[in-house]
Amino acid sequence: MPGENLSRDEARERAALLSVEGYEVFLDLRSAVGDGGGEPRTFRSVTTIRFRAEAGAASFADLVAPSVTAVSLNGKDLDPAAVFDGTRIALDDLAEENELVVDAQCAYSRTGEGMHRFVDPEDGEVYLYTQYEPADARRVFAGFEQPDLKAPYRFEVRAPEGWTVWSNGVGELTDGVWRFAETKPISTYITAVVAGPYHHVTDTYERVLADGTRLEIPLGAMCRKGLAPHFDADDVFLVTKQGLDFFHDNFDFPYPFGKYDQAFVPEYNLGAMENPGLVTFREEFIFRGKVTQASYERRANVILHEMAHMWFGDLVTMRWWDDLWLKESFADFMGSFSMVEATRFTNGWITFANNRKAWAYRADQLPSTHPVTADIRDLEDAKLNFDGITYAKGASVLKQLVAYVGREAFLEGARRYFKRHAYGNTVLGDLLSVLEETSGRDMTSWSRAWLQTAGVNSLTPQAILNSEGRITELSVLQEAAESHPELRPHRVAVGLYRRTAGGDLERYARAEVDVDGPRTVVAELAGEAAPELILVNDDDLTYCKIRFDETSLATLREHLGDLTDPLARALCWSALWNLTRDGLMPARDFIGLVLRFAGHESDIGVLQMLHAWANSALTHYAAPDWREEGGRALAEGALRELRIAAPGSQHQLTWARFFAAVASSPADLQLLEGLLAGTAKIDGLEVDQELRWALLGPLAAHGAADEDTLAAELARDDTASGKRHHVRCLAARPSAAVKAQAWASVVESDALSNALVEATIAGFAQPSQRELAAPYVSKYFDAIERVWTERSIQIGMDVVRGLFPHLQADQATLAAADDWLTAHASAAPALRRLVLESRDDLARSLRAQACDAGA
Repeated sequence: MPGENLSRDEARERAALLSVEGYEVFLDLRSAVGDGGGEPRTFRSVTTIRFRAEAGAASFADLVAPSVTAVSLNGKDLDPAAVFDGTRIALDDLAEENELVVDAQCAYSRTGEGMHRFVDPEDGEVYLYTQYEPADARRVFAGFEQPDLKAPYRFEVRAPEGWTVWSNGVGELTDGVWRFAETKPISTYITAVVAGPYHHVTDTYERVLADGTRLEIPLGAMCRKGLAPHFDADDVFLVTKQGLDFFHDNFDFPYPFGKYDQAFVPEYNLGAMENPGLVTFREEFIFRGKVTQASYERRANVILHEMAHMWFGDLVTMRWWDDLWLKESFADFMGSFSMVEATRFTNGWITFANNRKAWAYRADQLPSTHPVTADIRDLEDAKLNFDGITYAKGASVLKQLVAYVGREAFLEGARRYFKRHAYGNTVLGDLLSVLEETSGRDMTSWSRAWLQTAGVNSLTPQAILNSEGRITELSVLQEAAESHPELRPHRVAVGLYRRTAGGDLERYARAEVDVDGPRTVVAELAGEAAPELILVNDDDLTYCKIRFDETSLATLREHLGDLTDPLARALCWSALWNLTRDGLMPARDFIGLVLRFAGHESDIGVLQMLHAWANSALTHYAAPDWREEGGRALAEGALRELRIAAPGSQHQLTWARFFAAVASSPADLQLLEGLLAGTAKIDGLEVDQELRWALLGPLAAHGAADEDTLAAELARDDTASGKRHHVRCLAARPSAAVKAQAWASVVESDALSNALVEATIAGFAQPSQRELAAPYVSKYFDAIERVWTERSIQIGMDVVRGLFPHLQADQATLAAADDWLTAHASAAPALRRLVLESRDDLARSLRAQACDAGA
């Protein structure tokens, strides 16, 4: 990886020397199907780049490839061995106008980076797709791999007979070659190619624009043939059209990239990628079994997130990865904003408050937290910055910004931003300037507080009551962590709640206020009757950790399920989870609240999050001597809710999956076996193939499903999805030999694809197998630097994060992490960051366990 890195300083120097006029890329992918002599390794890539430069200057082009056949610069043949070092092509004595031609053999990928090649085990068909962000286009064609050297592209692709090929532009097959229309100026990392015998569905979006012109956008959606029976393309197109309507209504800049294809591809590392005209998604968004509305909502959110990128990111692109937030924060915010206003998922802000912000709060309390506008020194930094800060905190900050400047000023700022910088690159100041124009507010101080500092503030209410039981003064106290002491300006709503005669907990008073500094008085609520619950950040206007006064916390302990407003309820759950993570509420108390009130939760996304939190609380935050008791309580509670849930409902399915996740007793496992065999029934519960694997996972982990049982299930579901589940379940079995084999297959070998690496890691560490995993603490710290050096950055991240010994929550493991960090001060900064983050999670677990033990 070090030889593949590119620093910000190098990128700035090259951008000052060069301007790119255009690319022509020819790819010969006929080798993808092989010739029976083993898996193909390479394909031919011929790239022609026309660019301008300072006469006499020297620079370089990027290419990561096994070999280069020929290089010519301005008609002069260069010796590939002399100019190509495996990652860069040296370019000396440049002219003012240049033409570079590179003929290379590029490698097919098995790790989801560059040109990924997948063989479907179901029918043997081969599927290809590209994935580049932040800098893997250079694995497919030679180029200048940085966001600010934009250019138009023309792609030509020769593919196996019978295949279809897609790229960013409209394509047609002529004389055996797919030729694609030239793109608008775009960055290297958002070019794309998808090729293979994909199942393909089409539609059309039509709209009359404000000036009377008619806009027609061809729509396409594709997936592997094996998934075609499950592909609900009509719903994908519905959300797509609703999103295009929303963005045309609000952005006043017609979709600029011609067609709009969406490819659902196998073994994808990300959720999706915003390649203009050819968005790629992980195929898990095609549902093989019954799922809840939360899954459809998540898919809709991702579709709209990627669509927002067509403007924020593709039309206007950040100059360097420091300003990654200029695309990801906006897309994350606009995904929820458009989903709530334009689709059937009108409760999307509840999911945002409960799910997305939980990701942000965790990331913002890690030692690696950073401002939304980050300091990105190189590509390895950039890869790790696709995190909860850049996405979810940035989106939360934008939600605060809309409250600060007003909705119309925000949208008008976006409209001016697009028109002023179309097809160009920007930095923070470019956006702030248009928002100052449209809002009339000073954006400099807002930006410094929200975008250029790190950390999360805590807001706590403080009420003083008179003898008549009325509020004489209500204040909001703001605190910051010692490591990040910035107190920010917050636009918040403060809600007062009390129970009605019928027992419901409802809001009876609300005031919005600008919180600034350590203490802010909410004068508007003076004189109100005493509340049973004070909810700071009601309606979730700002980004903060909510705290409670003693009365409010006592009310929630007894009446959380009586809160009638689903967003308020979600905010309270999130606040209680933060108290648990911070070691301020015992894990057993949080689990008790879930057992008592989760059955009343109407929002299915919140319920699923509560299940995940409860399981995490038991695994990581509960005192070790209480875990067994807590596990029994969770399993009993989950089974109780499963049996009383409405037959066939999404709540029933959710409780069934949670019960499987926490089942451990002989009786629990026997019930899972019965559900699989059909000898046990729960009225309305359909045990489809995906649920079968969910039931088999815990059976394998507890030794109740052996290798033969799992092989029989794979024979029943001999598909790519089935293979991933099978590998995960195999690695989950409670055997020292199994763990050794799983470890070797991931750490000592690169034979597995990215998807199977992920599945093996998911099965390796089971909460019920802490003793089996203990010998791998020292092996982990011995191996990670070698893995980081030898493997792709994606696999390196998967191994370093996924195999960190989180389950060995003791001082010895913490000391081992500290010893590694001390001894490897000069290790790659990105690697150190990953270890430091996991070390911090472990220390947090120990603090929370101490809190729980003292309960």
